[in-house]
Amino acid sequence: MTSIDTFDVLTLTDEARNVVIDALNNEAPSESLALWVEVTGTKGTGYAYDLYFSELNLAPDDAAIGRDGDVTIVVPKASVDRLRGSRLEFASDGGGGLVLVNPNSPTPEEINPGLPADILAHGIEGPTAVVALVVLEEQVNPAIASHGGRADLVALDEEKKVAYIKLSGGCQGCAMSRMTLSQGIETMLKEAIPEVTEVLDVTDHASGENPFYAHE
Repeated sequence: MTSIDTFDVLTLTDEARNVVIDALNNEAPSESLALWVEVTGTKGTGYAYDLYFSELNLAPDDAAIGRDGDVTIVVPKASVDRLRGSRLEFASDGGGGLVLVNPNSPTPEEINPGLPADILAHGIEGPTAVVALVVLEEQVNPAIASHGGRADLVALDEEKKVAYIKLSGGCQGCAMSRMTLSQGIETMLKEAIPEVTEVLDVTDHASGENPFYAHE
């Protein structure tokens, strides 16, 4: 096990620490348990996480282990760099709960596995891409939110003005996704940014878990 005296991977606010300790005290035997925190994948433009109690002695040799007050924390090796500098807080909104604030973001390759590198290389930092991001966030996503859907800009070819869009939520795997793209998303993007020539869907629709309109 990798023991870190100054644990810079994850810290807990006082409120979060009290919540964790209270929950830990309800476990038996609590003395041998640690709070395990790991990255399980991506969700939207951020990471997805799993927080749970498990035996400290089950921690792999290469795991990072530290203490925050009376809480022992275990972070598996694969999650250490993805979590470094994170903070676990308690948020009172929506009935209250623990919230992980992470300064790190997934790479484009992590968010879009399987997408060709030449597409991802266009990035979303160019001037047209910046405007497209605003249009998606302020116009497109509120319009498709009623179906539980979301559209994210994966890349934008600034030379050819081609936008690559990934759908998620109710739009991923939806039988109406092509219509949503061509008559909704593409229309709104081209009205706001006339120089956009094409909007391409790069969604992995086969892995959609909750389409609003399922294929028959």
